[in-house]
Amino acid sequence: MKTTTPTNSAEALVTHSVTHWRDYLEITKPKVVLLLVFTALVGMALAVPLWLPLQETFFGLLGIGLAASSAAAINHVIDQRTDAIMKRTKNRPIPQGSLSTRQCLVFAVLLGLIAMAILVFLVNPLTAILTFFSLIGYAIVYTVYLKRATPQNIVIGGAAGAMPPVLGWAAVTNEVTAASLLLFLIVFIWTPPHFWALAIHRRDDYAKVDIPMLPVTHGIPFTRVQIFLYTVLLVIITIFPYLIRMSGLLYLAGALVLGGMFLFHAWKLFDDEAVKQPMRTFVFSINYLMWLFGIMLVDHYVPVVMGLFG
Repeated sequence: MKTTTPTNSAEALVTHSVTHWRDYLEITKPKVVLLLVFTALVGMALAVPLWLPLQETFFGLLGIGLAASSAAAINHVIDQRTDAIMKRTKNRPIPQGSLSTRQCLVFAVLLGLIAMAILVFLVNPLTAILTFFSLIGYAIVYTVYLKRATPQNIVIGGAAGAMPPVLGWAAVTNEVTAASLLLFLIVFIWTPPHFWALAIHRRDDYAKVDIPMLPVTHGIPFTRVQIFLYTVLLVIITIFPYLIRMSGLLYLAGALVLGGMFLFHAWKLFDDEAVKQPMRTFVFSINYLMWLFGIMLVDHYVPVVMGLFG
C-alpha cells in the first residue's frame, strides 16, 4: 500500500488551491470586501489632514480586507444548508461540492489568523481588537443567531458591516473619535434599505428556508415603508459631515444629489407594477455608498491639491 507523505500532502493542498482558486475567491465575497475596504480607506484619509502613512495604510487595508474575507468564508460554511435551497445561492462552492466544509473552514481560519497578525504587529492592537470583534459580530452573532432570530436581523447585525471606516480611522490614528463614528452611522443606516430591497426581490427564497427577513414576517408593503423612512434618515445623516466641517461643499452637493436619487428609487418601490424595482434599488444602493464615500475622499483632498498649486 502506498502511503501519503507530508510532502505529498502539502503538494496536494497546493494543487487543490491552485485548481480551485476561483472557488476560494468566491467564498470571500470579493465585491463586498472591496466596498468595505474602500470605506476603510476613506476613513483613513479623513482621519489625517494630509497624506496617509504608508505602513499603516497598506497593512491596515490588507488586514481589514483579509478579516472581512475570513468572515465571509465562515458565513458560507454556516449557511451552506440554506444556500443549497435558495435560488440566489445554490451555485456557491459548498452546495455545488467544489469545496468541502473543512476546506472552507481551514481557509477562513487561516485568513483570520493572518489578518490579526498583520494588524497586531504592523498596524496597532486597537485596530486588531476592533476588527476581531467585527469579524465575530458578522460571522457568528449575525449569521448564527440574529439572522434566524428576528426580522430586525439586518439592522442589529449591520453594526459589524458598518465598522470598516472606524477600523481605517483607528489604523492611522490609534483612536476612535466621534467623527469616525459618524462614518459608521452612515453605513449603519444605509444597510437596512440596501438589504431589504434585495430581501423583497428574494422574499420567496427567504420564506422557503424560514429566515425571518422583514418582507417575510411583515409583508412587502410594510418593508417598502421602512426602506423609504430609513432612506430619509440616511439623507439627513449624510449632511452631518458637512455640518461638523469634516467635509466641504463639494461633498454636501454630492450627498444631496445621491440622496435624492436614493429617495427616488425608494419611492418607486411603492409601484406594484415595477417588478424589477427592488433589484434596481439594491444595485443603486451599492453604487450610492461607493459614490458617496468617493466624493467624500475627493472633497477631502481638493484643498490639499489646490494648496500645492496655489
